[in-house]
Amino acid sequence: MRAIWQHVAIVYVPLLAALVARAIQGRRPRRFAACLLSLLWVAPSLLAFQTLNGWAGWWTYSNSILPLGGIPLDAFVGWLLLWGLVPQIAFPRLPIALSAALMVSFDLLTMPLCSEIVHLGARWMIGEYCAAVFILLPALCIARWTESNTHLRMRATMQIAISGMVFLYLLPEIVFALRPGGPGGPGKGWDVLRLMPGWQRQLGLQLLLLLALPGVSAVFEFAERGHGTPIPYDPPQKLVTSGMYRYLANPMQTSCALVMLLWAGLLHNRWLVFAAGVSLTYSAGIAWWDEREDLVGRFGEPWRSYRREVRNWWPRWRPYHAGTPARLYIASTCDLCSELAKWITARQPVGLEIHAAEWLPAGSIQRMRYDPGDGHTSVEGIRALARALEHLHLGWGLTGAALRLPVVWRAMQLLADASGAGPRTIPHLPDDTCARTRKGDVAL
Repeated sequence: MRAIWQHVAIVYVPLLAALVARAIQGRRPRRFAACLLSLLWVAPSLLAFQTLNGWAGWWTYSNSILPLGGIPLDAFVGWLLLWGLVPQIAFPRLPIALSAALMVSFDLLTMPLCSEIVHLGARWMIGEYCAAVFILLPALCIARWTESNTHLRMRATMQIAISGMVFLYLLPEIVFALRPGGPGGPGKGWDVLRLMPGWQRQLGLQLLLLLALPGVSAVFEFAERGHGTPIPYDPPQKLVTSGMYRYLANPMQTSCALVMLLWAGLLHNRWLVFAAGVSLTYSAGIAWWDEREDLVGRFGEPWRSYRREVRNWWPRWRPYHAGTPARLYIASTCDLCSELAKWITARQPVGLEIHAAEWLPAGSIQRMRYDPGDGHTSVEGIRALARALEHLHLGWGLTGAALRLPVVWRAMQLLADASGAGPRTIPHLPDDTCARTRKGDVAL
């Protein structure tokens, strides 16, 4: 009888707490998005942490009819609600550190009482604190930042991480648990990937990254140009038609479907193919209908003009551009830079004008600069080159998308600076002098 009550309480106590907190706090427009992201962070993180727990031996679970990644389903759901939902609803204004301390204290008090479900090891408190750092704190941060509409770039980065964990880890774990005797069952599952010849695994993973690139780049484009994210109640505030959106209207959904299809092939699991089909059907049906109504209402004719030229699933070869052309400033007094300007010009960029950097006031430019011309902030160096590449064609657009990723462009900028292409002061010269002179250099 005691075991039954523990199994009931581990699910319904957090659920009841969340419902009571929801009734007290009331409905808030961004609360749904905050709670959704928090839950989506906690769910795969719990399973990943269980792998670490299996190695460290902080605690073990009793046998369960339907374990999920080694965790009994009721314990998984209870912990998911307790850390992914309760503090986000019950303590929306408490400092994040204090909310985390309250939830950890609750865990420290209640886990020893659940002896019929979880068996604690000698160092289980270490595991509890590690779980708080890697699961609870990030969940509280993404929820708080989403509800308060702050830390946009960090939110976008965490949303990319959440998507990867959900589609590439959580979903296969659910399939393996529900279909233990089918594809991906005993002797298969992750073993298919681990036992694959090294060259096949490396090739598959590299292709996976390539297919994910348009979607990942589009998330950052939403944050940089649209000042929002793909999550409901947290959408872009401006119409985004730059980056990969010059070529494809739904780069995130297309990437997701293609990545899931490839992942299903790498894991030899037909149920994941079905999941990709469901995602595709949802994107082409319900999501498209909802987005169309929303975007027409918010952006009107500019969005209609964009959609007449750019398709959902089949990319353009040449980029879409509307409005004022962007400007790329490159020093004409630099042999290497002027050759780069010629190379870009020869490919007939769409919506991009190239000007000599010497036209600008003396000392106002030290690197190649890209001015989008639509009120957005200009960028310099490697990011300017990456932006220029998106005006050429789809192949170079993908290259530019890769170069613009936060870690990549910083690494490439460091390499460029280390190779001698560091910042330089560019003098102001008359227009005719800019056209004739080929001396000096400017940093990329």
